Amino acid sequence: MLNRRAVLAGAASLAVTLSACGKENESSSGSSPEGGTVGIAMPTRASDRWLTDGKSVVERLKDMGYKSKLVYGDDDPKAQVSQIGDLVKQGVDALIIAAIDNKSLNGVLQQAADAKIPVISYDRLILGTKNVDYYVSFDNEMVGRMQATHIIKKLELAKGKGPFNIELFAGSPDDNNTKYFFDGSMALLQPYLDSKQLIVPSGEVAMDRITTLRWDGPTAEKRMSRLLAKWYRNQTLDAVLSPYDGISRGILTAVTSVGYGSGVKRLPVITGQDAELASVKSIIAGKQSQTVFKDVRRLADAAATVVDDVLSGRDPWVDSSIAYKNGVKAVPAVLLQPTSIDKSNYDVLIKDEYFTAAELE
Repeated sequence: MLNRRAVLAGAASLAVTLSACGKENESSSGSSPEGGTVGIAMPTRASDRWLTDGKSVVERLKDMGYKSKLVYGDDDPKAQVSQIGDLVKQGVDALIIAAIDNKSLNGVLQQAADAKIPVISYDRLILGTKNVDYYVSFDNEMVGRMQATHIIKKLELAKGKGPFNIELFAGSPDDNNTKYFFDGSMALLQPYLDSKQLIVPSGEVAMDRITTLRWDGPTAEKRMSRLLAKWYRNQTLDAVLSPYDGISRGILTAVTSVGYGSGVKRLPVITGQDAELASVKSIIAGKQSQTVFKDVRRLADAAATVVDDVLSGRDPWVDSSIAYKNGVKAVPAVLLQPTSIDKSNYDVLIKDEYFTAAELE
């Protein structure tokens, strides 16, 4: 896919100023009056990652000659449904949607279908509806595999070392990616759990016990504190499978508050995702152990390219037409490859101009 379009040059090119109210932004290039207008619905402004996504999609569409209307649902599914409904009423030519609740959009997407507005599911697969045309994301099982691989390497499990204590965290239960991340991780970790090289003292391994609503860091911190108080008074926590940097930072707050990282009590291996600035700096400082870098500039480029192809009457390039089933249909998918980042290779982020060296000091 990306061989067909130039990747965005760097983080500096992302600059698009959000309106003062913060919930909606309209960008107009003026360079192509027939380029049309694309509605973009993003889930939250609470994460740096989603702010970057929104800006990147707007900028890429502008480069292609499209206007855009960008809205943020601020983690409120009902608000997002209302926002998308407004975009449909405004007559946008296409919709790019990163769902807050991937099962709540059926009604409003039927409105989009009735108005013949194509829908691109952005990063999070929208479930339970036929009215989603394409899915653009990263290889989400690979994200989980990278997190698991890091744990296996750091604990030297392949060399037979152990047993080690681990706790498992997963993402939001209303985000379909949560399952892909977790399944990818467990495909590699399960053999070590079976052999007892890895032990989960809490016994909390089922998905409904380990999810973190809205990917919320304070919620993860509370759960980690509860686990530490109940299960780790007389034993050591060696690793935590964390699916996202915000959750990872919550976990770090919990473990450091009971003495991990001071004296002889080493910090556990803690994974993450999204290469958020605070977490990358934490990795450099020797706290969080790993994150997964998903260059959202490339994701924005891919989404904008699909929109441009569809509105121009071309068939978009897809990597899979059968694998991503949303309960009603297999949604044609464009999948990008992520990169595992730890203290040994974080300079990749500087080379790719995602962060500057000064930002990581």
